[in-house]
Amino acid sequence: MEVISGHTGWIEVICGPMFSDKSEELIRRLRRAMIARKRVQVFKPAIDDRYSVTEIVSHGDSRLPAETVTSAAEILKKLDWRTQVVGIDEPNFVAEGLVEVANQLADSGKQVILSGLDTDYMGRPFAPIPELLAHAESITKMLAICMRCGNPGKHTQRLVESDDLIVVGAAGLYEARCRRCFEPGVPKQEYLEFAKPRLAKAAARLD
Repeated sequence: MEVISGHTGWIEVICGPMFSDKSEELIRRLRRAMIARKRVQVFKPAIDDRYSVTEIVSHGDSRLPAETVTSAAEILKKLDWRTQVVGIDEPNFVAEGLVEVANQLADSGKQVILSGLDTDYMGRPFAPIPELLAHAESITKMLAICMRCGNPGKHTQRLVESDDLIVVGAAGLYEARCRRCFEPGVPKQEYLEFAKPRLAKAAARLD
């Protein structure tokens, strides 16, 4: 892909825990680009079918049509060369090769906006966001509200037993926690008495 003469591309990363309105912010920026009459193309991982297969959807039910991909390389295959702004939701689900793809798009003169988790359910840096942060021109750190104490939440707490790095889900499987209330992995069951009915339903969906 050749650099477009006269145009400067860049990378914007929106990151934070679940329930911090990352997708809402991504949708807002992409809509602003559309209002500016820029050509916008939006991608989401095929594995993320929680609310819609053909849209990115925020927890507040804001929606924007998107194309599904199973890998970072597929983004380049589906890309219209006339596209000026590329939006990518949940990049953690198509991590391999995405840093290179994002840089290639930015180097070719495109505005690339990505929204994803910066840490996993154990509180560890969650690829590819940490590396994307190093390459990005713009970084927005979003915070949620801790569902235990109400303080700013920076962690995603998993509520259902699983050793898999990626378990797609929303309310019932995860909640936002602050630094003090976060328990890496799955919380001790005595803290989850209030959540047992919805946890049972969530666990059933994983089977």
